[in-house]
Parts: sequence; structure tokens; C-alpha cells
Amino acid sequence: MDISTREDIIRLVDTFYSRVMVDDLIGVFFTEVSPINLKEHMPIMYDFWETMLLGGSSYSGNAMHKHYSMNGRKRMKPEHFERWLTTWEYTVNELFSGTKADEAKTRAKHIANLMSHNMNSL
Repeated sequence: MDISTREDIIRLVDTFYSRVMVDDLIGVFFTEVSPINLKEHMPIMYDFWETMLLGGSSYSGNAMHKHYSMNGRKRMKPEHFERWLTTWEYTVNELFSGTKADEAKTRAKHIANLMSHNMNSL
């Protein structure tokens, strides 16, 4: 089954976050460096990925700016982005298959590469 609805996005993002929040390498970014309020953060992530994968314009923000701030508190290294991406790809593959699932992985790879480059060239 491929990603085709907001409910699919919610399932994907919720599953992904349940993993990264407790990850021994990157969980600290979500829980200590820049603790997120899940009730506030998750709808933003749903909107972001829905906009990226299903179109529309439910997300409007600057994700890069928020990550620069976090990077100032604790350096985000290439291995952090690699773990983020590996976890995302694993989660997508576990839950979905098809064109949109492939697009979710491709877009995440571009995001991880761009952020890693930007955070590590400061």
C-alpha cells in the first residue's frame, strides 16, 4: 500500500517519531537539546510531509532556520543525519511501498544531505 492520504502521513510520522525520540544517537536532539512538545510539533510535521508528498500548502515555515538554532546548542554531525535518514527509510519501507513511498525516501535524502551540508559548513 502506498502513501495516499493524510492518515497515511500521520501513521508514518507518528511511527518515525516514536523511534527517533528514544534513539540513542539522535533522541537527545528531540528530548534535551530542543525539547519538543509533541502536541504542537506533530501537526506541523504532518503538514510538512503532506505538503511535500500529497501537494497543497498546509505547511508554511522555515525548517532550516529552526535547525540552525538547535545546531548552535549541540552540533549536528553527519552521523546524526545519517541515523535520521536510515530511521526514516526503515519506517517508510516497513509501512508503505509504491511511488509516494519512494518519493518520501528521496525527499528525506535530499533534506538530510542539505541540512548536513549546511549545519557542518558553519
